Amino acid sequence: MALAIPLGLAACSATKDADDFALDDTPPEVLYNEGLALRAQGKLKDADAKFTQLDKLYPYSEYAKKSLVNMAYINYSRGKYTEAINASQRFLTLYPGSDDAAYALYIIGQSYFRQMPDITRDQAVTEKAASAFAELLQRYPDSEYAPDAETKLIAVQDQLAGKEMQIGRFYLKKRNYVAGINRFKTVVLTYQTTRHVEEALFRLTEAYYALGVVNEAQTAAAVLGHNFPDTQWYKDAYSLLNAGGYQPSEDSGSWISKAFKDIKVF
Repeated sequence: MALAIPLGLAACSATKDADDFALDDTPPEVLYNEGLALRAQGKLKDADAKFTQLDKLYPYSEYAKKSLVNMAYINYSRGKYTEAINASQRFLTLYPGSDDAAYALYIIGQSYFRQMPDITRDQAVTEKAASAFAELLQRYPDSEYAPDAETKLIAVQDQLAGKEMQIGRFYLKKRNYVAGINRFKTVVLTYQTTRHVEEALFRLTEAYYALGVVNEAQTAAAVLGHNFPDTQWYKDAYSLLNAGGYQPSEDSGSWISKAFKDIKVF
């Protein structure tokens, strides 16, 4: 009897270990439907676990492909943006020609968009949101996600331009005019259709005038007046030049003039 008990325990332990390492042979379609059911019930964490299980057991299958899309959506819905981005990027790597590729890009853009910091902080995440939305619009301009992506891209670009303006104004206060000009130049060249371009042109007038580069100051003011004649920014630019005996006058050879040659921002 003393020998029989340990042998019996050993047998049970061996059976349990075998069960633990046994492969789940549940068909992929069953796992997928179970995941969909859990998702419909609002049990998103359980649904994600089910789709993850399917992806591991049947990689590269059609159901694994569908599971990746669901994992991206579920993680985005749960506020797990890093996981949503990873699932979407993996989907795009494995299935770049899929009909759901536009949706995967949209999830990436939205995930970064939801994490955008305020204007005082580093805008690396904002730049990633802009990149994802821009890629979506370039590759899938007719997708159902394009209109919202376009709207979001405008907001993202506005924030990026606002950051450049904040830094430019800081340099201007420090009388580091060249550094300030570089920031305002970025707004004019890269974010020309945002609301910040009016102030950027005024600040260019201000900075160039302070440096004694009068022709560029006059050009910035002239372009500002041509595109935004009724704004306070133009009135201030005009007053600044007029106080020194100058008038807004466009130099067609200036980079500012060339930047606005083919683009109407009003």
